[in-house]
Amino acid sequence: MGLFSFFTQEIAIDLGTANTIIIHNDKIVVDEPSIVAIDLKTEKLVAIGEKARQMQGKTHANLKTIRPLRDGVIADFNAAEQMIRGMIKMINPKNRLFSPSLKLVICIPSGSTEVEIRAVRDSSEHAGGREVYMIYEPLAAAIGIGLDVEAPEGNMVVDIGGGTTEIAVISLGGIVTNKSIRIAGDDLTGDIMEYMRHQHNIKIGERTAEEIKIQVGSALPTLDNPPKDFVVQGPNQMTSLPIEVPVSYKEIAHCLEKSLSKIDMAILSALEQTPPELYADIVKNGIWLAGGGALLRGLDKRLSDKLGIPFHIAEDPLRAVVRGTGIALKNVDKFSFLIR
Repeated sequence: MGLFSFFTQEIAIDLGTANTIIIHNDKIVVDEPSIVAIDLKTEKLVAIGEKARQMQGKTHANLKTIRPLRDGVIADFNAAEQMIRGMIKMINPKNRLFSPSLKLVICIPSGSTEVEIRAVRDSSEHAGGREVYMIYEPLAAAIGIGLDVEAPEGNMVVDIGGGTTEIAVISLGGIVTNKSIRIAGDDLTGDIMEYMRHQHNIKIGERTAEEIKIQVGSALPTLDNPPKDFVVQGPNQMTSLPIEVPVSYKEIAHCLEKSLSKIDMAILSALEQTPPELYADIVKNGIWLAGGGALLRGLDKRLSDKLGIPFHIAEDPLRAVVRGTGIALKNVDKFSFLIR
């Protein structure tokens, strides 16, 4: 078995729109932004992950930064393959004598079409995957949170990622009702960019908007522990002269309202389709929030107040999905819900 494991590498991948996380031997070995920088002349990979993110918005004509995933699915097949291959190489860069065959478990959005599933499978196989299994994100999140997904009991998980918000009711090892909407972290970032342009006449890029969201992002206009105002620097749209604008969490709560309302409606829609027995379980157990969006200040309170059901934030919500994917990797033979 030891020799066999030397030739086969078992890896769990959370291939996210914003971040890609890889688990190997029960440890998180890669946690990088899902972005690559490619030289347009040679079409070769220049940088990957954090190094490529630092280049975002600062490239010249021959260099391009690409986010291979949009709305939770592969938008650029070639860049996705190069990114997966590059991140797998990060695990053991010293071992260059041979490439071990890979056994992969990758999570995918629950609303993925056959074509989108095929794209993930093809990218993984081209990157060296010998055995490729897939698991739906809400199932992976539920396993990572520590819920018993195979029990005859209803559990609801809301996974707010970068490109999609996955809402699913899980019972007996399967998804009973699910809703996958393409309103998530990227849309909230876009809302902030637009708000700053309209309200403050200041032009900001994606990275700055992301920073605003992290520093003063809020789902409620009143918080018990409000963050300090965040000072944004950038060019005035009319004069192109530099200006500084302090931004408060109340402003951000106001500008995110529209997108957050769509998430509220999607959760409500999933609850409407839930069988009454499972609905009773959900009211009793509460609803779990996972993904980067769960870190938005006051989101759990906002949803609890609106829906009258308690919401719990998963421990380390950013990594709940990949932890569940890692557990699925160890139980490939046991879990029947893995897609082969």
